[in-house]
Amino acid sequence: MSRIAVAGAAGRMGRQLVRAVLEREGVQLAAAIEHPESTFLGMDAGLVAGEAACDVQIVADAAAIANDFDTIIDFTSPQSTTALLQLALQHNKQVVIGTTGLDEAQLQALDSAAGSIALVYASNYSAGVTLSLDLLQRAAKALGDQYDVEVIEAHHHHKVDAPSGTALSMGQAVADALGRDLQQCAVYGREGITGARDRQTIGFATVRAGDIIGEHTVMFCGEGERLEITHRATDRMTFARGAVRAADWLSQGRDAGRYDMSDVLSVP
Repeated sequence: MSRIAVAGAAGRMGRQLVRAVLEREGVQLAAAIEHPESTFLGMDAGLVAGEAACDVQIVADAAAIANDFDTIIDFTSPQSTTALLQLALQHNKQVVIGTTGLDEAQLQALDSAAGSIALVYASNYSAGVTLSLDLLQRAAKALGDQYDVEVIEAHHHHKVDAPSGTALSMGQAVADALGRDLQQCAVYGREGITGARDRQTIGFATVRAGDIIGEHTVMFCGEGERLEITHRATDRMTFARGAVRAADWLSQGRDAGRYDMSDVLSVP
């Protein structure tokens, strides 16, 4: 039985993760963690998530209960993720990370940690997005440099980072397939007299509005035709179930290393 701790257990995504752990057979909600100022400390994580009581109280000190769990699922913030990663290293825990907005130093810290522990890091834990990344690479390789590429994404008005981690992953998949450096070819905004489009660029457009869960479209635009690959999420539980699936997968004797959802789903 995989014993799972959920970080940020009282947040929007944390509550979904708690629900996803409770509903999945073969795993156990062993701990629920929140920041020290949270008003939910001491409360039952199941009740906070809108489910039946599960006898797991929300706590602030993860180190104090480190013996209670094997894997941490973390969809919090870059700062909290960095701290939890250090805890995981100190106590030899597996980690599933869905936090977006990590900078280059924080991503390098994941690679360093992967030398000692098994971790899964993905910008999106849905099966559909994982398959979309594979389709995008295939499309880019087939269409080549003769098609303009634009990535359009939309999320709810609470999202704090832009473009989304998923949009960046999609752009990276296309750039890799075309042999481009995304940091050099990405265009994140257009305004005023921008001149003709450079076909080697990959454009990103961002929408933040209402309660949109997550929508991503990659457009391959050529002369006389346009191919669009789109993924729309309608329920955050899609991401939560994927993350719990990843945690369960890690518990099946994985070696230290950094994995992603393509490894969990066995996508080539």
